[in-house]
Amino acid sequence: MDNVNPQQLTTWIETACLWEASAPKVGNVHPGASFADLAYNDFVRSSRIVAFMLSRISQRGVADSILAAASAVRLQVGKNTSLGIILLIAPLAAARVRGEIAEHISTVIDELDVSASSRICQAIRTSKPGGMGTVEQQDLSAEPTVPVRELMQLAAEKDLIARQYANNFHDLLTLGPDLIEKWMQNSTLDRSQQIVGMQLDWMSRYPDSLIDRKCGSEIALEAQQRAKLILEHGWPTQPETAEELNQFDHWLRAEGNRRNPGTTADFIAAILFLGLANGQLTA
Repeated sequence: MDNVNPQQLTTWIETACLWEASAPKVGNVHPGASFADLAYNDFVRSSRIVAFMLSRISQRGVADSILAAASAVRLQVGKNTSLGIILLIAPLAAARVRGEIAEHISTVIDELDVSASSRICQAIRTSKPGGMGTVEQQDLSAEPTVPVRELMQLAAEKDLIARQYANNFHDLLTLGPDLIEKWMQNSTLDRSQQIVGMQLDWMSRYPDSLIDRKCGSEIALEAQQRAKLILEHGWPTQPETAEELNQFDHWLRAEGNRRNPGTTADFIAAILFLGLANGQLTA
């Protein structure tokens, strides 16, 4: 596979983030829907920052790049728009610099030692997310004493992003290319439909970790089932599913956007990066 330079990484990361943020995904911020404290432009600014900070990952390393990107977003945007995206894309980018992502991702994660855990936890604290979960042995917001893979294994049952570090990004690398082929390479759909389709498809398979943390597993499973039913009912080709999608969107946004499927959005950005990096998609 061809060598990758920082400019290529910048283009792939920024494009993936902008495509994800621009699509009218259910329950998320996009150009036509804001939250009380978050707007589309916050994600546009964050996309540029994250792309620049992660593009030098071969020189800076994964953990330092994660911390630098999270710190820059917090400083320049002042909000947690991108922690999940940073955590997912950084190891993928580091692996892609070495060659095929699937071949190198395990080594990239294995190289993340206790000091890397410390910097990643600092990035989490800097971003001030809605909590990545506390486990018996380690709290992801506290000072860690184990390498990154072991740290993430402790949270993997409840957090899908942590699970990727524990299982060499198996979920993302296995399903991601299939979703790219199924949705992004479907020329009968426009890009918005393609990305919303990927969102619904991913949600139908994996309960959203952010919804689970904020609302509990029962609500996360309900969101998963609703996404699955919309696809089973024939979205987007069946006209009646447009109202079903609209009702799902309203339900996710109710009570101050409490059911925002934010983890799913992070995975969509990472899958789009994967598609660009492996040649399935063109920026």
